[in-house]
Order: sequence, then structure tokens, then C-alpha cells
Amino acid sequence: MGNSMLRGTTRATLTGVAALSLAAGALLAVVPQASAQQAPAGADAQATGTARHGVMPTVEKAASNRANPALTSANTLSYGGGIGGVGVNDGHSKVYLVFYGTQWGTQGTDSSGNATFSKDTSHVAGATQNMFKGIGTGNEKWSADLTQWCDGSGVKKGATTCPSTASFVPYQTGGVLSGVWYDNSAASPSAATGHQLGQEAVKAAAHFGNTTAASNRHTYYVILSPHGTNPDSYFNNYCAWHDYTGDSTLTGGAVSSPYGPLAFSNQPYNTDMGASCGVGFVNSPGTLDGWTMTLGHEWHEMMSDQFPAGGWTNASSGEENSDECAWIAAGQPGGAANVAMGTGTFTEQASWSNDTNSCAITHAILH
Repeated sequence: MGNSMLRGTTRATLTGVAALSLAAGALLAVVPQASAQQAPAGADAQATGTARHGVMPTVEKAASNRANPALTSANTLSYGGGIGGVGVNDGHSKVYLVFYGTQWGTQGTDSSGNATFSKDTSHVAGATQNMFKGIGTGNEKWSADLTQWCDGSGVKKGATTCPSTASFVPYQTGGVLSGVWYDNSAASPSAATGHQLGQEAVKAAAHFGNTTAASNRHTYYVILSPHGTNPDSYFNNYCAWHDYTGDSTLTGGAVSSPYGPLAFSNQPYNTDMGASCGVGFVNSPGTLDGWTMTLGHEWHEMMSDQFPAGGWTNASSGEENSDECAWIAAGQPGGAANVAMGTGTFTEQASWSNDTNSCAITHAILH
């Protein structure tokens, strides 16, 4: 969620896909109901003062929004004019995973060479690494939707299509994972602020040697908090968000980065939220369904809106491409599905496509 997926200045309006208008009952019917961890209907980040760019709503919140005509709007995205000349991630994405805090436990390695952690009770670490390794492999077309988005001097603010001379997001051939770091220098805060998460991204940039603005032009730092923590008060409010260090609306304020503005995400250990963040959304038991969906959601939004909201967003709602397709039931038009990549099969959601006027779980490669 670039934010969670809500972009724009009003982060509290976590609206859904108006054109698809999926009934709340139909959406929730496919999701086992959480018990004590279930988010109350209508809960959102604003309720606790933690509204963020790109906040991905809970399943319940998305259903509530779709059932409320006052919160729906046309789905077409328009260009925000860029921030510092940056609108989209128009190169080969470099994704860096930061396992934040000693609560992850003892690090090991699995048979695929992935980092593992002794206190990773839902086994999210390996799936995260394999998913980002798999993007752009195995003939997957889930990520090809991104190839329609662009930036550059020839793209006017408010544009809804791209001129042929624009700089387009390329198809991400061969995977996007560029580094993994276990920062066990200290415990992760029990409830890290957005500012602290951004500081961790700056620390990661230094760790990986990305110490210039140019070296960070196409980077993305995923800050993964450990089981049992509550980063930016996500619990019972939302599932994840993406943003950048220069955003003054971060809880605690913008982050000073000597390495240029950094795109990063808050990836809570959201399996702790159960069905509200997608456990069992497509598969049974589907422990990692929502986990990979939120990872994919935020990455898609970062690619199309690298520094919110300079890229592509809904001018009416502030939503980004993945916001508009969040938590649509499998089997419905634009619904979530299992996506085969060269490294395995991962549950993902669709993202909005201007050129097909739909939520696309698969798309032609355009550039």
C-alpha cells in the first residue's frame, strides 16, 4: 500500500474499486473470519492518527468502502507531475529486504540459499525472497501491467495516457531481489514510527553501498518488522504501506537522507492479523496469501508512484493502481489469484490498468 495503498493527501479515505462494485458480503464470504484479531468494521489508519501514503486497507475496510457509493469514483489514474523529476521507477527495480530487529531470532539458510530466521513462525522470509526473485521469470505477466506507466519531461501533470516519447517502466526480466540484510544491531521497536522505519531505510542504503541519489533512483527498501510488533500502529487498522523518506506526513516527520530520497515500505508481520490481512484469502489454509499479496501490492504501487504522489494516482480518491483492486475475491472479475513464477507460485492481487480499463491480474508486455 505506495501507499498501502492509498496515495494522495487524504490517507484516511481507503476507497475500493468503484467500477467493479463487489458486494461486501461476496468479498467476505471467501475469507475465514478472524476472531479476537479481527479489525472492527470501518477501522482505518486515520482512527489512530497513523494514516499514510499508500495504506493498504484491511479486508473488512475494503468491503465497507465498496459498499459505500460515496467513497467510490472513476478508476482512471492520472500523472502527478513527479517529485524531483521522479514519477515512476523507470528502470530495473532493485529490491532490498531489511529484516528489522533481533526479534527475528537466529539467522540460517535454506536449501534455496534464502535467509531464514528461528522466530519467523509463519515462514514469511523464504516466500518473500523467492517472490522477488521470481518477478519477471517463468513467463509471468502479473507484473507486465506496470509497463504502461511512465514519467519524463514529455508527460504532463494530469495526463491519463503516455506519449511514445515517455520513459516507461520496463518489464522486470530476471527477478528484482538485490540484497537481504538482517539488522540485528538492536531490537525493533514495539511500535516503530514511520520516521523510524524511514531511518532504517537510510541505514540500509548505507549498508548496501547505495550512497548517492543516482544509485537510489531505482531502489526500494522493504522494512520487515518481526512477529509480535506493531509498526506504525498497523494492527486492526491496515496491512502495509509504502512511502518515501521525504514525506512530511510520516509519523515523526520526514527523514533526512544524505543519499537522496528513498522509496521504502512498512511491511508488518501481518499474518498476526489473520483473515483481516488475507490469511486464507485464496487458498486453504493460505497462511501466506495476504503476505505475498501485500508485498506485491506495495511493490506495484512503488513502481507506478515511486515518491507519492508524484506518479500515477486517482485524482479523486488518491488511490494508486493496486488500491483500486485490493481484496477482490478469487474468481471475480479482477480477483486475486495464484501466479506462477520461475521460483514458485505466489498469491497476488490485480492492479488497475488504464489501457484495458480493468483490474488486470495478467497483462501484455508493452515496453
